[in-house]
Amino acid sequence: MAAIKSDLEVGTNMNAYGVEKRPATLESGEEESIEAKYKPLWFRVLNWGVEEGGIEPVPVGKRTDTRYVNLFTVWFTALLCLLPIVTGMAGTLSYGLSLRDASLVIIFFTLLTTIPPAFMGTLGPKTGLRQMIQARYAFGLYAIAIPLLLNAASVTGFCVIASIVSGQSLSAISSDSLSWNVGIAITCICALTLSFSGYKILHLYERWSWIPVLVAIVITVGCGGNKLSLQAETTPAEASTILNYGCLIAGFMIPFAGIVSDVSVYISPEGPRWKIFTYVYTGMAAPSILLLVLGAAIGGAVPKVPAWSAAYAKNSVGGVLAAMLTPAGGFGKFVVVILALSVVGNIAISMYSISLNIQMFHPLLTRVPRSIFSVITTAVLIPVSIQAAKSFFDSLENFLGIISYWSASFVAIMITEFIWFRKSDYCTYDHKIWNVGGKLPWGVAAITAGICSFGLVIPSMAEVWYTGPIAKTTGDIGFEVAFVLSALLYVPARTLEIRLQGRRL
Repeated sequence: MAAIKSDLEVGTNMNAYGVEKRPATLESGEEESIEAKYKPLWFRVLNWGVEEGGIEPVPVGKRTDTRYVNLFTVWFTALLCLLPIVTGMAGTLSYGLSLRDASLVIIFFTLLTTIPPAFMGTLGPKTGLRQMIQARYAFGLYAIAIPLLLNAASVTGFCVIASIVSGQSLSAISSDSLSWNVGIAITCICALTLSFSGYKILHLYERWSWIPVLVAIVITVGCGGNKLSLQAETTPAEASTILNYGCLIAGFMIPFAGIVSDVSVYISPEGPRWKIFTYVYTGMAAPSILLLVLGAAIGGAVPKVPAWSAAYAKNSVGGVLAAMLTPAGGFGKFVVVILALSVVGNIAISMYSISLNIQMFHPLLTRVPRSIFSVITTAVLIPVSIQAAKSFFDSLENFLGIISYWSASFVAIMITEFIWFRKSDYCTYDHKIWNVGGKLPWGVAAITAGICSFGLVIPSMAEVWYTGPIAKTTGDIGFEVAFVLSALLYVPARTLEIRLQGRRL
């Protein structure tokens, strides 16, 4: 009681992270949230053994995990998989870049475009809010539906690409007795078991599963590395091609900004921001750069190595990996299985975030166990992946290019809101209003800034099916335009919104 009295005497009831100070039971994490306390019996039975916490804010008393290295391992493992290899292969196979040019583009754009998601990742431990719940403090309770749909679609797209390449790899070592479709289903079901369990199991898996995957990658390079120097001849790269591929890399990295805080809300907020940023940044950038470059080397060698070319024609990326491991015999098939299942950790995190996104669409959905939405997501993901596998690289290029535009606009608005309007003050993310539409921003400013930016983004984009007039001269600069223009438009629009609402934020 003395501590509570002291707070009242100094005239504040908020702690340093914007959370209302409660009696000791809440601060120690012993008191349940109001929603959890009154969850029905059927909810608790269905959620037995898995994470009960959903989208509600996590109080400081429950943000007790001081293993900040988890922020590194969760992303290092998620990206130490076949997904970056596939994206890297597109640089040499689809864009016709030399290994040198593709590698330089990969390094520069990865180092640049990993900054936004790593910055967004610092807000999870400090605010205790899931990523798209944080977005409500800019987009409001209702307008957030648009970013929610786009984010869920983007994350699902990554799951589709990952499950396809895994299915291809499993099929390649089965002598066609296992189809791509069955391989895709196996991968998705494995990921479901992790996503179903929730936060703690995800972190436990991601903490150690990178070890066999790293060993498998080293073995693969050891077996097929002598042929990586056989690169196909290329013409000098044009600036437009470099920017087009750079946009693809941006589409690979920036969308993680929409989910990064989902796996960090139980991390202690006491850690310095630079440490949190560094762990997230290096966890994302390090495996991505290494495997993107490896993928570019493999893609450049495919036309020059007949066995790899034949394997690629039959089983796409999975076939090439199996061909690289042919010298290892039966053991090589085992290594391919490990590589194929390396995407499970990535898909599981994505499924976890999608299930949270679904709960955010309507208050009634919070009464349904989050784990049920993981099952529904899997049921949708499998047939979508099977269909997309029919034109794999076209699906990859179209998907990554398009999502880079909206993702860049989204992170620009979120960062501008935090730095410009909230003065980098976590206290302004008041837990008491996270689900109160009348006290959150209207969201008109955020939506207007995002939509209006596309007036210049569309002429600046270059896709397989459309190239804008600006992009015909410059190459694809859509994500750069989306980021800069959204931030510039958001400042006056949000300023006006604040004045019309009659309150500071």
